[in-house]
Amino acid sequence: MDPNKNAPPLNPLPPVVWVLTLPMIVIELVLSAASSGFLGGRQAIGWRNWAVETFGFFNAIFDRMITVLWFPPEHLMRFVTYPFIHWSMSQALFAVVLTLALGKFVGEVYRAWAVLVVFFGSGIIGAAVYGLFLNDPIPLIGAYPAVYGLIGAFTFILWTRLGENGENRSRAFLLIGALLVFQAVFAVFNWVFYSSTRVDWVADLVGFAAGFLLSFVVSPGGWGRVLAKLRQP
Repeated sequence: MDPNKNAPPLNPLPPVVWVLTLPMIVIELVLSAASSGFLGGRQAIGWRNWAVETFGFFNAIFDRMITVLWFPPEHLMRFVTYPFIHWSMSQALFAVVLTLALGKFVGEVYRAWAVLVVFFGSGIIGAAVYGLFLNDPIPLIGAYPAVYGLIGAFTFILWTRLGENGENRSRAFLLIGALLVFQAVFAVFNWVFYSSTRVDWVADLVGFAAGFLLSFVVSPGGWGRVLAKLRQP
């Protein structure tokens, strides 16, 4: 008998990955159905706009909180809710696919709590830098800053393994390098054909850096390595 006969057709995903992706899937299905008129009637057509206004990250709101030093929970929650709202089905689909793929890789190495720290920590830091240094009136929504954090964790894992094997560690950055090229081409395309100068890619890159740096602490043995480095003369 084939020992793999009873193996599942798909490799099982760490539960934490489903915790992150199922809300994206359910929310997008509801909003897409509402926008198409299949759910909620005419009033539901505006559900996506309501979701963006309620759960998206707005620079103006963040600037106001910093100015008056007032941080109400309904606005602080935007740091962790904006990754689950997307502009369109295609944007959400791409985000879900990336979260599943990268989450599986990272989740098989990191503990569940560490995956959550990387995902939400990268999203929070990406939004904070986006809000502090840019003045974009367009709200920040979508999982990409958090997904780029998972790319940072993915890069850290490769970077560590290559170093342990005595190989060139710069190879670990091939994925983010390819994504940077894609981002640049996409930005030029939007600027030429649509006169769009969106700068939300800044949050993505900050998310990548945050995911990579957070991995020094949350990866298996990571905090011990940090302490060992600090204790070296």
